[in-house]
Amino acid sequence: MNGSSSGLVNGLSSHEKVAILDAGAQYGKVIDRKVRELCVESEILPLDTPAFTLKENGYSAIIISGGPNSVYAEDAPMYDPTIFRCGLPILGICYGMQMLNKEFSGSVERKSVREDGQFTISVDTTCALFKGLKPEQDVLLTHGDSISKVGQSLKAVGHSGNIVAAIANEKQKLYGVQFHPEVDLTEHGLQMLRNFLFNIALCKAEYTMKSRETECIDYIKDTVGGHKVLMLVSGGVDSTVCAALLHKALDEDQVIAVHIDNGFMRKKESQRVEESLRNIGLKLRVVNAAHTFYSGCTTLPMCRSDPNSRKRKTKTLTTTSDPEEKRRIIGDTFMRVANEVIEELDLKPEEVYLGQGTLRPDLIESASELASNRADAIKTHHNDTDLVRELRLQGRVVEPLKDFHKDEVRCIGNDLGLPAELVQRHPFPGPGLAIRVICADEPFMDRGFAETSIILKIIADFSNAVKKPHALLNRIRDSTSDQEQDLLTRISAIEELTATLLPIKTVGVQGDCRTYSYIAALSSDREPDWENLMTLAKIIPRICHNINRVVYAFGGQIQHPVQEVTPTFLTDGVLSTLRQADYLAHQVLRETGCVAKVSQMPVVLIPIHFDRDPIDSQPSCQRSIVIRTFITADFMTGIPATPGKQIPKEVVFKIARQVLTVPGISRVLYDLTAKPPGTTEWE
Repeated sequence: MNGSSSGLVNGLSSHEKVAILDAGAQYGKVIDRKVRELCVESEILPLDTPAFTLKENGYSAIIISGGPNSVYAEDAPMYDPTIFRCGLPILGICYGMQMLNKEFSGSVERKSVREDGQFTISVDTTCALFKGLKPEQDVLLTHGDSISKVGQSLKAVGHSGNIVAAIANEKQKLYGVQFHPEVDLTEHGLQMLRNFLFNIALCKAEYTMKSRETECIDYIKDTVGGHKVLMLVSGGVDSTVCAALLHKALDEDQVIAVHIDNGFMRKKESQRVEESLRNIGLKLRVVNAAHTFYSGCTTLPMCRSDPNSRKRKTKTLTTTSDPEEKRRIIGDTFMRVANEVIEELDLKPEEVYLGQGTLRPDLIESASELASNRADAIKTHHNDTDLVRELRLQGRVVEPLKDFHKDEVRCIGNDLGLPAELVQRHPFPGPGLAIRVICADEPFMDRGFAETSIILKIIADFSNAVKKPHALLNRIRDSTSDQEQDLLTRISAIEELTATLLPIKTVGVQGDCRTYSYIAALSSDREPDWENLMTLAKIIPRICHNINRVVYAFGGQIQHPVQEVTPTFLTDGVLSTLRQADYLAHQVLRETGCVAKVSQMPVVLIPIHFDRDPIDSQPSCQRSIVIRTFITADFMTGIPATPGKQIPKEVVFKIARQVLTVPGISRVLYDLTAKPPGTTEWE
């Protein structure tokens, strides 16, 4: 908890609390954080917390989070319906709004349109929730279900095209929003929360957060006591700040800092990590374990949905293409190497704690119970595998940063006096380049592939397609507003784009659920209009629910369909190709002074060989590189950098030219996808 819940908080009286009922949102902890930053105490509680409990414990208001379920589903999570009539002000977010609408005899249904990303909505500024705001608001929407009939005594106070985006009963102080006011992509979301807390719920800003650094150090001392801590240091900001906190909180001989080179590091990465950490006084033990990881495997349940089912042994890492299995093998191999280090130091494993720089988003995306009991698993983080969870149950994992987001961790790093080059480093995942190689030995083409390819062609040529009748044209019309159809007409008339469906999958997050879907590649013989491309990247996943990522392919129009892949695994040659491409891309970013313009820039290798005429029977033997510029504060949501806006166009073109000098690269692509619907990483 980021503060005290006693009657006196840092000398101030604090009796007001807001209950956040957890319906399984990816952003539940973000709500908690934003409320506390507004100096109001909050507590995350189960969704089925009874109304009388909330009243008895003196909560001043209720916020209901979003979630991955449908309110009309048989397995929808249980809740106490009397919360809506208990007299407390309520703000329902996404799923919470749909719960509110359902309780007042409204209806919710799954529609052909879904919204995942930042959209402009209209709001009723006479509504107390939107007081002081403009009628047009940019917000984050991520949902497939929508209100089809507004409930009795409720009125619509916000719209996204034809979709209801907000409802209210001002007399009973009941409010619901389909979007997420707690995230940065809702530009004035904090003002909406401020309006709810202070103008509607009449809370007082009397809660003060403890110093983050003090809180972390107290937690470390209480948890570790006199034991030793094995701290796995990747060199990223999270593990570096965690190691510095351990170094400050404990005696020098209690902290064993270890950097494990897993063979998936960037060019000269381990050397830089060792030098930078020794410069701040951390004694670092470097373990070269590349071969151990390459040949690593683990055991997993036969049935993914049943963790107690019979176990099976995975393939070795270098022959595995499944992204979840790759992450689990890497995470479990880290644990095995850590235990070998403990044995080499002649320590007893049961007396050594494991230190990790785990952040709140890691736990949320892994669906850890530490973050939420109801969240859907987006991807397994290497620091939240079954072996790590088992150690947690034994009380042997030290994670002082588990309640924080990336920007908060950077603040702690600054408070600790760490050098700016360490604190402001772009994040680099623990599994390293292993999760930036999309492995495959065969194309992914399900029964919807052909139809989706046709829809993409209609979208790319929409201005002409509307002149000819086509059965799939109605699907586009049903999934888009009149304004979006006008945009499609205008863009397709001037851009002369080709849209190509790629037979591979990447992970995404849509409607608080994990998706594992196709990529659409846009291409053109003309210089791209990046604003138009970004618009298409928002609209395409709204129409094609089996697409969660849109990219632009440099190098002119893609002439031939792509229906094969180049067999790709985590081999030395593949890793060397990606390592060099990554090095050249980041070298351009550094030399042009653009590192600070983006929060992160993953460079991803995909098994796609473009520009192969099927008639020539040329084998698929090359691969392509994707540049993923990403701008975010909390890493729960974010946007791609728009060339010419957040990053100079010439820098992007220079990166593409440099990467193309690497042998074996077919094309360079630029990721146009926000989060959601795509995640930061491709796996």
